[in-house]
Amino acid sequence: MLLTIIRVYRAHPWFLQGSRLERQQTCLAQLRKPMKQRRFGAHMSISGGLHTACERGRRAGCDVVQIFSKNQQQWRARPLTDEEIARFKESQVTEGVPVVMVHDSYLINLAAPGDELWHKSIAAFREELERCALLGIPCLVTHPGAHVGSGEDAGLRRVAAALDLVFETGVGRDVIVLLETTAGQGSSLGRRFEELARIIEYSRHPERLGVCVDTCHIFAAGYDIRTPEAYAATIEELDHVIGIARVKAFHLNDSQKELGSRVDRHTHIGEGCIGLEGFRALVNDERFAGLPMVLETPKGDDLADDVRNLATLRSLCNGQSKPDDER
Repeated sequence: MLLTIIRVYRAHPWFLQGSRLERQQTCLAQLRKPMKQRRFGAHMSISGGLHTACERGRRAGCDVVQIFSKNQQQWRARPLTDEEIARFKESQVTEGVPVVMVHDSYLINLAAPGDELWHKSIAAFREELERCALLGIPCLVTHPGAHVGSGEDAGLRRVAAALDLVFETGVGRDVIVLLETTAGQGSSLGRRFEELARIIEYSRHPERLGVCVDTCHIFAAGYDIRTPEAYAATIEELDHVIGIARVKAFHLNDSQKELGSRVDRHTHIGEGCIGLEGFRALVNDERFAGLPMVLETPKGDDLADDVRNLATLRSLCNGQSKPDDER
């Protein structure tokens, strides 16, 4: 109901303050403003212990880090010990790289129509939220899930109901859940901005929800960001449907597949179908200054790919393409 009221308000001329073209021109003007410091990072392994993610992040040159708080291929994890929690928190200080997001397990499906999987997913998600709270990590990123045949609206309502059940247990009150945009493979929800907006609308606790925008996913879902003009149009739609204030983080990934493919295949920055100009537009957008922008691109244990991709992103902030001989 609240989101419906907001949508009506946004449709009022006092809010719009001009045509869609004028708002896109405003967006383009934002891209030309002087740059502020950006918070770039990458998803880091916790192999060897949670505290090792910060050390890896420092070696790669990250400003921030995203992690899994446990083995993401398992439903349950042993409880965190006081020693593990203390060592993890200390590592963020000594390495100078904060962990700002946890990504939950891919096993979780809060949209599942069957009660057994739905309740199992709720229990696992509650544990993810609790671990974030214990570790002092402010955001938990989740894919909305898949309706597997029950229908889009039924799935979206199922997600909202699951989130409400978890929130109302009182666990992780200070942790914000970030609904991630998806590519829309199969019956996966979150392909359209409207789908995330409806989850927020259906929830009894919209104040606990934000959005994480994945560049590969939105491109695969059909949102073009390859040029400044295309980027401006997509972000204007995001603002109109969800609201820019809801965006709390980005996953920066180029796409192996073409626009609208609905196939989720990440690749290195500037080496896929989005290209450097799309990322240049995003990292120079002052409206997102200060938000964490995290890589989820392919890499080996030596972190060289992260180093290279982070260097590419930072070079774009200066308005310069990466030299061909460094690619």
